[in-house]
Amino acid sequence: MAPPRKHDTDVILDAARALVLADGPRAASVAAIAAASGAPVGTLYHRFGSRNGVLTEAWLRALARFQERVMGAADDPDPVEAGVAMAVATVQFGRELPDDAKLLLNLRPSDLLDGGPDAEFRSRLGGMNAPLFEHLRRLARELLGADSDREVDAVSRAVVDLPYAALRRHAHAGRLPDWLDTDLASTARTLLTSYRG
Repeated sequence: MAPPRKHDTDVILDAARALVLADGPRAASVAAIAAASGAPVGTLYHRFGSRNGVLTEAWLRALARFQERVMGAADDPDPVEAGVAMAVATVQFGRELPDDAKLLLNLRPSDLLDGGPDAEFRSRLGGMNAPLFEHLRRLARELLGADSDREVDAVSRAVVDLPYAALRRHAHAGRLPDWLDTDLASTARTLLTSYRG
């Protein structure tokens, strides 16, 4: 049995995220992440390989947490209710994990990484996004009878764009309004219902 890790990965990734959100991506050097997390520089290089490795893991962890919530909400057999639940889950993600939401809302991987995302990053991202895209295609087929680019785009406006815009507008307020979930659910439901038949 391997010994437990001395420096918790989440603590390191939290420190990197905090540096990026407070002072921008350039503030998150390996030395600064090490100082903020309490992990030695050598540990960061050993575990993540580079600054890009730490920031990639922080960003992908935020995305995984988001997708876990959205995909967990997507299994209602009624396509309208599944879409509504996915939209509301976006706001709930922002409420439960506001720093992860700010990271995803404000920074693309190309903003974080020296030299931009590499092929391995793009492959991981594609694999992570594939189940979400399949759910969007399912909703498009069930609501609009097809899953070509136009139909998927229409469903995405209700399930992705609308909650993203609402979350972005309120993310820096310190606390998301209590009424946002209800209002967003109503708007998404109206839009998705309009696609039926």
